[in-house]
Amino acid sequence: MVFDVWKSLTKGDIHPVYCLYGKETFLLQETVHRIRQAVVDEETKDFNLSVFDLEEDSLELAVEDAETFPFMGERRLVIVKNPSFLTAEKKKEKHEHNLEVLEAYITQPAPYSVFVLLAPYEKLDERKKLTKLLKKHAYMVEAKELNGKETADFIKSLAKSEGKQIETEAAEELVILCNASLSAIDQEIKKLSTYIGERELIALDDVKKLVARGLEQNIFELINRIVNRNRTEALQIFYDLLKQNEEPIKMMALIVNQFRLILQTKYFSQQGYGQKQIASNLKVHPFRIKLAIDQAKLFSEEELKNIIEQLAVMDYEMKTGKKDKQLLLELFLLKLLQPSGKNDSL
Repeated sequence: MVFDVWKSLTKGDIHPVYCLYGKETFLLQETVHRIRQAVVDEETKDFNLSVFDLEEDSLELAVEDAETFPFMGERRLVIVKNPSFLTAEKKKEKHEHNLEVLEAYITQPAPYSVFVLLAPYEKLDERKKLTKLLKKHAYMVEAKELNGKETADFIKSLAKSEGKQIETEAAEELVILCNASLSAIDQEIKKLSTYIGERELIALDDVKKLVARGLEQNIFELINRIVNRNRTEALQIFYDLLKQNEEPIKMMALIVNQFRLILQTKYFSQQGYGQKQIASNLKVHPFRIKLAIDQAKLFSEEELKNIIEQLAVMDYEMKTGKKDKQLLLELFLLKLLQPSGKNDSL
């Protein structure tokens, strides 16, 4: 797990060869950054830090650099990007890479160098000899999408690195507002830490005051108010969006997506799927699935299907210009916000 390598680097436990892979870009970049901080001094980085992109550079040159003694420092750091030969995909390379050179280096790496393979791919080809050697000799780090608990731990660790703590509700709100983007969460934690000054705890109110809410997040909040029958707050969000000149068709598309997610989540839950399995099947962050599971309990499957059918009719009427777009959406929300049991016509 990526957090394990962060801890080991903090303790000064540095390995000669790392293979970083996965699609979570922020975790890949942050891990490279931490390796760099642990291995190379700022004063000698010009001499002892090399970056090779295998879409342009040769693998042999990167290995040769790793075998060169560091200058005016204890270690040399060599970062090798885009080693597509570790995947099953066929790609025309500018250079014909000699993989035997790398295979030999992995088994006997230079003791004075740290060699990092940066592979931004979801999976490595387990059948390849090179992958098997890496799994045996290198420190393998997978940067995959975090689940709900891992995201919460990640946010807490970011706050801790700033000398702060964060309320659980504040962390959950941050995930929603940042659309689970780790890089955005990282930036917001830095901003929030500066904002609260000497205070130690980042509270929910701090997040609501400081973190901007985009259209998708506003629609998510609108749906949350609707499912909980908070009529006044739901309509206030809707009217605020109209004042901001948000397009009703775009708003409706996001409402459709959210209700479709609630219906899909309800279906999978009824089939016995857990939160993690549902998130994997729907390719949605686990925290959003957790909230959708709670929302799904407030509707029957029939109600959700009726809502989605009504939205489909509205979509047609909006796009053909048969009825006023704003009025259609407003009437739909008013019907939906009727007390439970009075919206059977949807």
